[in-house]
Amino acid sequence: MAPALSSRKTSLFVPDSFPRRRGLIVLLSLIGGLFLAYAWSAKLVDDEIGFNTADTILGHNAAATPIGGMAAGVVFAFVTGLAGSFTACNIAVFGAVGPLVGQSQSRRARFLHTVKPLGWMAVGMIPVDVVYGMIVGMVGTHMPQFSNVVNPAGGITPRIIQAMITFGCIGTMMIVLGLAAMGLIKDPLAAISRRFPHSPLILMGALAGAFLIGRPYPLFRNLFRHAATTHNPLYGAMAFSVQSIGNILVMSLLFIALSYGAGERIQRWLTSKPGRGATLTASAFLVTGVFTLVYWTVRILGRFDYLWFPTAPWNN
Repeated sequence: MAPALSSRKTSLFVPDSFPRRRGLIVLLSLIGGLFLAYAWSAKLVDDEIGFNTADTILGHNAAATPIGGMAAGVVFAFVTGLAGSFTACNIAVFGAVGPLVGQSQSRRARFLHTVKPLGWMAVGMIPVDVVYGMIVGMVGTHMPQFSNVVNPAGGITPRIIQAMITFGCIGTMMIVLGLAAMGLIKDPLAAISRRFPHSPLILMGALAGAFLIGRPYPLFRNLFRHAATTHNPLYGAMAFSVQSIGNILVMSLLFIALSYGAGERIQRWLTSKPGRGATLTASAFLVTGVFTLVYWTVRILGRFDYLWFPTAPWNN
């Protein structure tokens, strides 16, 4: 491998060195994101995995059974969060913080070193969910996500428009962070990171929390509608926070287990050749950013015949 380009670390996601073949890495990441947008099966992820997981844990049909009160709603929120754990956005968030694994010597120190980033992510995630949950509790019945309207002409519904805007913004932000991690553009987090070094992790948490703002996932929509009809901001805040905690719990446990069990070997691999950390972080952002942007904008517009986008045979 050619020697890495030197750099000056400006934030947690911009390393000390970049790989030489940055253009090739970016190109492959863009292709990977486009292919993922083409191949992704919402039916497999939502129905086969998400619904079956929620049904098994709850012991009844999660989609068809009404939520029977606020306590049941909190349980429903946590379970459906678990059921929706393995989304591309979650994988990107944890892939981006992968280079932080195992930077300490002892297993105990590695464990604590891994828990701290998760704590800072929670600092960004929970306030987003609390604020959005309170808004839903107060005015949710008038929001696009509440609507079950089906456009008779096959046009885009208000709920889908909200999802397109939300995930389009999230995808764009991830692409920008990926290009910065590869050293191709100025790090947008450089200035704030000088004063608040953990701000990139807080931003990752905020993005994870913002998934709920656009998520049209049927089980989450059931929770949204229940929270909106209670007109209770505190319940909305609690239910949405618990839903997000459930959504990242499995990935967090896997992240901790990886750091505790193999963190030292991962760090040796990352540091054996300069630029590997940048490649991992940038690729995670770029692949998922392109996927999120294309899947939630271009592919949806193609589904409604506003433009052309190829459809995988298993998605027909």
